[in-house]
Amino acid sequence: MDFKVLDLFCGAGGFSYGMDKNPHFQTIVALDIDEKAAETFKKNMPQAEVLVGDITDVSVREKVIDLSQKAGINMVIGGPPCQGYSMKGKKLGLKDPRNFLFREYLNLVRELQPKVFVIENVKGLLLASNGWFKEEILKAIEELGYVVEYGVLNAEDFGVPQSRERTIFICSKDRRITLPIPNEKQHVSVRDAISDLSYLESGEGDFEQDYITKPQTDYQRLMRARSKKLYNHKASNHKQVAIDKLKLIPPEQGKEFLPSEMYGNQKFKTTWGRLKWDDVSPTIDTRFDASSNGTNNHPFLNRAITPREAARIQSFDDNFIFYGSKVYVRRQIGNAVPPLLAKAIADQISIAFED
Repeated sequence: MDFKVLDLFCGAGGFSYGMDKNPHFQTIVALDIDEKAAETFKKNMPQAEVLVGDITDVSVREKVIDLSQKAGINMVIGGPPCQGYSMKGKKLGLKDPRNFLFREYLNLVRELQPKVFVIENVKGLLLASNGWFKEEILKAIEELGYVVEYGVLNAEDFGVPQSRERTIFICSKDRRITLPIPNEKQHVSVRDAISDLSYLESGEGDFEQDYITKPQTDYQRLMRARSKKLYNHKASNHKQVAIDKLKLIPPEQGKEFLPSEMYGNQKFKTTWGRLKWDDVSPTIDTRFDASSNGTNNHPFLNRAITPREAARIQSFDDNFIFYGSKVYVRRQIGNAVPPLLAKAIADQISIAFED
């Protein structure tokens, strides 16, 4: 069976980009409030109609419904932002104004009646308010007439060189679709992902450049397939004080090698950390380009990872180009669903509909 997808809260498009790698899936309509992320989505997936707007705006919602119905959308995906985790909001639940985005997502499902919909969210969703919030969502899904399977998936179990845990709900009208089973006997490491890019110093690189190395691993060959140029490989221009600190930290080590007077305001153990070559990366966030932010400095070079290195660690291949200024690009990468995790979910849904 073929799936025509509507992607809500689509961001730069990691969820869609990964799903579309299965030939039975194609994203036709997408929506996000972030104009810069939508631009990146549109340039990388030109077949999709990408709308920019607020899902709570009636005219925007009507346009999404109209386009989706005309296109024959039969699947909805998305990760509605979800703030209502406190016990204070518990009495209102999905009626809590802070959770309107979840409600809007489910309202569109009610309107469009897709065969399948997938919700992606933070791991903490399942435990929030002692699981009460999760139960509210499950109840709302079941009231819509869908069978649901849910749980936490870690991207590192699906070929992504990063530990990133996400809650996934797979909801179907007429069959139970189990979550994909971890399929990586051997995890992909930071070395597998970015060793071929290990030559820029602080401030070096450009938006577009030639490759100057050969791929060294299967993962790099996968990421570089069909890519003629290297994009987004530009190192942060760190202040000299940051470079001096990094010079004191040996390869693959952390801030324990700094004298305590150089710790600065960052109290967390992980700040000023270097990635470890033969391990997966910790979760990439939206500040990966700041050397003081966490464990996101290069294993041995005196700089934070570049947007392209972060994109590789998120499993975006080199054909996927991020657009906008540095602050927008890092947000697009840090907030994305890893494409290889999305592909694993698509593959699982596809198998469920083979009969």
